[in-house]
Amino acid sequence: MASYNPYQQTPYQHAQPPQSQYGQNGPTSQYAGTPQPGYGPPGTPHQDQGYFPPQGQAGMNNDGGMGALAGQMGGMGLGGDAAAAYRPNKKKNRHAYHNLEQPSGPQQPFGAPSSAQFGHNSPDVSQQYGSDHPYAGQQVTQAMNQFPAPASAPFSPGLQAPNQGFRQPSQATSAAGGPGVSQGKVDPEQIPSIPRLRDSAAQYYLDHVYPTMEQHLPPPAAVPFVAHDQGNSSSKFARLTLNNIPSTQEALTSTALPLGIVLQPLAPLQEGEQAVPVLDFGDVGPPRCRRCRTYINPFMTFRSGGNKLVCNMCTFPNDVPPEYFAPTDPSGVRVDRAQRPELTTGTVEFLVPKEYWAKEPVGLHWLFLIDVGQEAITRGFLQAFCEGVLSALYGDHQHKEEADGEQTNGDFPDIVRRIPLGSKVGFVAFDRAMYFFNCNAKLDQAQMLVMPDLEEPFVPLGSEGLFVDPYESKTVITGLLQRLPSLFSRNKALEPALLPALKATQEALALTGGKIICSLSALPTWGPGRLFLRDKNDLHGIETERKLFQTEHAEWRTMASKMVASGIGVDFFLAAASGGYMDIATIGHISAVSGGEIFFYPVFTAPRDVQRVKKEIERTVTRETGYQALLKVRCSNGLQVSSYHGNFLQHNFGADLELGSVDADKALGVMFSYDGKLDPKLDAHFQCALLYTTAGGERRVRCTNTVASVSESMSEVMRFLDQDAIVSMIAKEAATRMTERTLKDIRNALTEKTIDILAGHRRTGSGSHPPGQLVLPENLKEFGMYILGLLKSRAFKAGHEPSDRRTHTMRFFKSASPLELSLFLYPRIVALHTLPDNSCFPNPETGHLIVPSCLRASFGRIEDGGAYLVDDGQICLLWLHEHVNPNLLEDLFGPGNTNLADLDHNLSSLPVLETHLNAQARNLIAYWSSVRGSKALTLQLARQGLDGAEYEFARLLVEDRNNEAQSYVDWLVHLHRGIQLELSGQRRKEEGEGGGVGAGLEGAMAGLSNLIGR
Repeated sequence: MASYNPYQQTPYQHAQPPQSQYGQNGPTSQYAGTPQPGYGPPGTPHQDQGYFPPQGQAGMNNDGGMGALAGQMGGMGLGGDAAAAYRPNKKKNRHAYHNLEQPSGPQQPFGAPSSAQFGHNSPDVSQQYGSDHPYAGQQVTQAMNQFPAPASAPFSPGLQAPNQGFRQPSQATSAAGGPGVSQGKVDPEQIPSIPRLRDSAAQYYLDHVYPTMEQHLPPPAAVPFVAHDQGNSSSKFARLTLNNIPSTQEALTSTALPLGIVLQPLAPLQEGEQAVPVLDFGDVGPPRCRRCRTYINPFMTFRSGGNKLVCNMCTFPNDVPPEYFAPTDPSGVRVDRAQRPELTTGTVEFLVPKEYWAKEPVGLHWLFLIDVGQEAITRGFLQAFCEGVLSALYGDHQHKEEADGEQTNGDFPDIVRRIPLGSKVGFVAFDRAMYFFNCNAKLDQAQMLVMPDLEEPFVPLGSEGLFVDPYESKTVITGLLQRLPSLFSRNKALEPALLPALKATQEALALTGGKIICSLSALPTWGPGRLFLRDKNDLHGIETERKLFQTEHAEWRTMASKMVASGIGVDFFLAAASGGYMDIATIGHISAVSGGEIFFYPVFTAPRDVQRVKKEIERTVTRETGYQALLKVRCSNGLQVSSYHGNFLQHNFGADLELGSVDADKALGVMFSYDGKLDPKLDAHFQCALLYTTAGGERRVRCTNTVASVSESMSEVMRFLDQDAIVSMIAKEAATRMTERTLKDIRNALTEKTIDILAGHRRTGSGSHPPGQLVLPENLKEFGMYILGLLKSRAFKAGHEPSDRRTHTMRFFKSASPLELSLFLYPRIVALHTLPDNSCFPNPETGHLIVPSCLRASFGRIEDGGAYLVDDGQICLLWLHEHVNPNLLEDLFGPGNTNLADLDHNLSSLPVLETHLNAQARNLIAYWSSVRGSKALTLQLARQGLDGAEYEFARLLVEDRNNEAQSYVDWLVHLHRGIQLELSGQRRKEEGEGGGVGAGLEGAMAGLSNLIGR
């Protein structure tokens, strides 16, 4: 059984290094130490006042209160629920020896008064809740990463003290005429803020753990936290949209909320969390229910002195096998329960016997399929890909000493293994022909065999020659990848033949399964399965545009099915030639069906994107990966699975999902419907079982168990909504519909769904608020902004957008984790020119990194002369105003860099300098790199008036009117109007643009434009 080291030091616990350690090679800790005061080269005067002249910074450090919006827009207000009544205790033992009750605590509804204004320090929770609170006073071990303080009450944004400069609302009400608000106008400072939510939650979970049973509402997805598994799986593995489920279908329909679960079975754990236990029950396998085949879990109960095992899904009483028997105590608890991880832990893995095998499990075989055509060579993509593979397999040689604790190769103890023992690699290149490389360790250099037959390709090498241990054959592989660009430097083939190469590699992996990593830099227009330019800009904006989002090529569909049947996943690295068409709908179909991923570089530029390619290949190879996977979701009686949304293969509804490969960054959504009435006295249970082969060659089942309460009270249901899970399910379902409906219909459906959900809450759980108020659910305050970000995404936005970009975003939505999706829909923005001196350095008392507050994504928050880091989880921009201070440029980029136009536009990372600001920026980037998904964080300059990336920066300001959609304030007004019409019975479903606003609102919108930027 896996366990964690309670004395393991974390990256956040390094002390600040002295100045002597802060040289040209950078600091020794993950985060740089604080350099001595002074900027730039010797002789530069010390800048006590920073880079920016003192002036009013609207909204920079004070986002304003959350209430006092009543009376706006002719009586419109933004209010929230009153705290719902405390959930009563329910039948004894119904929770299988865990307590699901969440202390109600003082709820802080949106726009409601708080009992006090908090300062910069978090309130003393032990005083608020008393010493009998479930987690009050319990010391968190040092192993729990950056959380070495007492765990405490469940997180609620209304209870937490924010970061510097942010104050919670005081005794504000939602009555008309609130402070700072003029009649008929909406103050942007008062509307819900995603940065405020994230910052306050991050501050809270910096000092507290997340107990998965005692706190039934999980942390926001974009916030790092340490979970304590108490039998209910961590929200990193599974997030329910509703953690308190209505008892009937009619009740659920009245809320318009989706009932579903977002699964990320192999989600990475934060350092300090307990590893997932791996259990071996021998040849008999793990205990399971004989009726519904549910695996043993903490919510199954034992009766008849331990002889009967009652399934928590179907309530069937199973006989306990003799080898698993243990007596129970008078309360019905097994006496060995504490020694049984499967009875105390929500997420576990079981080693399974041969009856679960489809083929003999072996270590993961990686096959690198490399495009060596002229386009790849001339643009430097071949060089970048080869360097990335070398870095992924062997790392940076100069930092070998930093890999302390990693697995080493027994035969080569000086080599650090980046992939598990037993894994092998192979290399195949292609253009108009295929080139197989024999990298046997006995050879002096790799041997190349040419396969010109594209109609019936075969593998000219045996398995011993094509697949080798990368550390036994390190010299041969290194020599091959270093010589490959020069070997094909005179290649004139412009048209690669991709499908025949995929057929050959599929045959090479058919017996074992594995993973293919393929590079491509031009549309494959040669040989069988050749593709052609389908997007000629003549289908955009019409009904037949959806044909561009799916493949119409039967051979590619067949190949995708063969990949899955063989247990093979495919990742593509696509570098479009000058932003040209790549037909991602067809090529990406193979990766989507097989459980792979596409890394897309719309305008690949060397050397700017080389570092990004290297990091993403390294992430692909080193993250936790399994293959030959089957996934099954089971739920309690009264519920049934209604649909799946993600990247997988399912031959018919009801069958297991098949995935050629599965990795730590992939997620999928599962929707449920009712086939009966749920008993409010019992809980609803969900189990995801993933059968897969690990990269090390073990066949396992990973079980993720989740529980939710059942209630007949709609106010109870609304108290435990998971905003991130709801947004994820809506995004995945909308992406699934892109091949079935027009984009206009999808935008309209998203708008109507948002109105339905908010109107449903207004009808069922908002209490006696005046009709003119927009009442937002306490846990869905930011829901409208997330949906607006979804409407503005490249997948769904109105106007012209290349079909490759739309399709790539669509597939991303279907497989994105809640963390990735949250960042993508609302980026994080930090102003570098106003960073406090102690920001982005470790706290000298706790060792935690002091993370600055983020700004709202609006150009109204951008200041003249400013410098801003913007990250949406996919790209990271450094935006520099045209009048930025030259001293700031020197501090960031080095002496002599005082002019924007002279900066290297191909810059992808900051240089290591001994300046305060440079260290702050690099530390912040290092921190952000640890809180994101599969995409690497490399910088891209966006200089005002100089770089094309400035348009991307403007697109990321999602609160503004852009991307063919409304501003955030206009959007809330539109939602409020729709809710009013729904409540009055006058609403008619929109048939026009989803972003449209009723004609009667135009007059009400007068005067808003000058408020947006305040």
